[in-house]
Amino acid sequence: MNDFIELQILEAVRGLLTGRVNELLNDLQLNIPNVDLSDYKGGSAVVPVIALSMCERTEKERIILQDAYTLTITFNVPETGESELVCYAYSSTVCKAFAEETTLGGVVDRVIVIGKKYIPPKVANCGMDWQVVICLRITIEGVNNAD
Repeated sequence: MNDFIELQILEAVRGLLTGRVNELLNDLQLNIPNVDLSDYKGGSAVVPVIALSMCERTEKERIILQDAYTLTITFNVPETGESELVCYAYSSTVCKAFAEETTLGGVVDRVIVIGKKYIPPKVANCGMDWQVVICLRITIEGVNNAD
């Protein structure tokens, strides 16, 4: 395992997305593309954008040596008649997977979903992508990376 907590978080999130989220998508028995984190460029899978950033710590978090991160997962969904349904499916399965695994396999102390945003194309029926953006807050106690 890597020494950097940020890399451990990203590896655990990627594993959850390609593992449990794909299982949940397959259980839906709908034609929802699986999550793929390779350089895939086809239509039978979706490659989400994962962005991790450190949050500003409160005085309490500084005292108890608690680090907080914000992780954003963005799914770009090609516009079709079912795009909105697909966005809801990704949101639901990602939230369920993180609710089942709130410690990312012991890597962090807690992961919670703090926001979901569904973004339709600015112009309907022009081939632009829908987006679903899921924001997570990740906390880790006893690590003091922000000093």
